[in-house]
Amino acid sequence: MARNSKTSRKGARESTAAVVIREMELPDLAPVFALGQRLFTAEKWPTLYRSWDQYELVHLFGTNGEYCLVAEAGDKVIGFALGSLMEKYRSPWRYGWLLWLGVDPRWKRHGVGRRLMRRLTDIFIEENARMILVDTDEANEDAIRFFRRAGFDNEIRHVYLSLNLDTHPKYIEHRESET
Repeated sequence: MARNSKTSRKGARESTAAVVIREMELPDLAPVFALGQRLFTAEKWPTLYRSWDQYELVHLFGTNGEYCLVAEAGDKVIGFALGSLMEKYRSPWRYGWLLWLGVDPRWKRHGVGRRLMRRLTDIFIEENARMILVDTDEANEDAIRFFRRAGFDNEIRHVYLSLNLDTHPKYIEHRESET
């Protein structure tokens, strides 16, 4: 039996109401990391995959734990927002930085990302941040649409370059000398 859109929206609201947004705790590290591994794959997002690792997560949790949030449904982590607060030397400005935002694909379009973003925004405001920064891959149209709807604007494009050393003559020579 097909559900009508009114029923679907009501079900989404009920399930979203059961979602708790809270500060990340030590036992959350493993499920947050596992969710990030599923979301930030090398095939889909090579630049995100490059920097998503357990050290990044542990570092953010250890140094900026108050800006690390999880979304939890029941006893399962279904989303996270990881941020930090930046202060520039001799500047009155403080900047909130949303470094990572991830939501389990089964919970997308249920307002989980929006609730994580709102909570992190509230925390940054309490810390007197005057601006929140975020970046994403320009091909990540879903993320760009999400951030625009959240009020982000003033897009600045930058170029990210990489050099694969597998074909570099010195790398090949080095690799061959090790065998």
